[in-house]
Amino acid sequence: MLERALHHPFARIITGVAGIFLMSLGTNLFIVPVHLYSGGLMGLCQVIRTLLVDYLHLRLPFDIAGLLSLLLNLPLFWLAWRNFGRPFVIRTIICTVANSFFLSIIPIPSAPVISDILTNCLVGGLLIGFASGIVLTSGCSSGGADIIGLYLSKKKATFSVGRFSMLFNAVVYTICLFLFSIPTAIYSVICNVFCSLMVDRSHQQNVVMEVLIFTKDKRPELPRYIIEKLQRGVTFWEGHGGYTGDDLRVLCVCLSKFEIEELQHAVLEIDPHAFFIVKKAVRIGGNFSRHLG
Repeated sequence: MLERALHHPFARIITGVAGIFLMSLGTNLFIVPVHLYSGGLMGLCQVIRTLLVDYLHLRLPFDIAGLLSLLLNLPLFWLAWRNFGRPFVIRTIICTVANSFFLSIIPIPSAPVISDILTNCLVGGLLIGFASGIVLTSGCSSGGADIIGLYLSKKKATFSVGRFSMLFNAVVYTICLFLFSIPTAIYSVICNVFCSLMVDRSHQQNVVMEVLIFTKDKRPELPRYIIEKLQRGVTFWEGHGGYTGDDLRVLCVCLSKFEIEELQHAVLEIDPHAFFIVKKAVRIGGNFSRHLG
């Protein structure tokens, strides 16, 4: 139901901003109070903020990490425009501005909400990763490393946003290791691992599924819908029912989890008597296009 609702532009923006709010909440409540770094471009901005406040002793009227993130995102919008189109860029700009706004207004507790630092890693990482997956599923992005991760995922089928996030954050946490302390870097890595795993779990465009559709309807409407509306290839062959002996057509299509709701709805509209088999967690290679925008 949620997947079908997210095909409407306004619902995508609302869901994306809600996900951004959860990300900001997880960062300011669980990550910042225990002096960890959430990773990505925001993690880099947090490192810069720490250097300015703790080492250069600058007094800032608000959390500057959000503003730095917005400024560093500006060149990446051009990359998103070229590869994902105008609607995606508009949604990303809205979410990036919302991210900077929420990070600036959500108060950072003077003492950690949870006393145990490892629990903060777990809760903060899972919350930020889940929220990031919601943002990506809604066709939005929080900018920064997500844009680069989406770009690489589009170019290479075996890549994912979570994998790129782990590689990028390896650089960020190496900086933390030299500038701060070993425990800070280690706990930040633990937090990022939970976050990256949850991103890939909840980012539905990144989950490939195979659908087998069994129908007696030989008309071209269903294959045409898959090709023209979903922009997916479809293969079909003729079959016979084992019990009835009736002729039928079997259609095979691979698509993302985000698109599955729309396909199932179309199948039941075109042929209410059809049934389908959905195979999850399919590994796919070759010429398969990921629809990430």
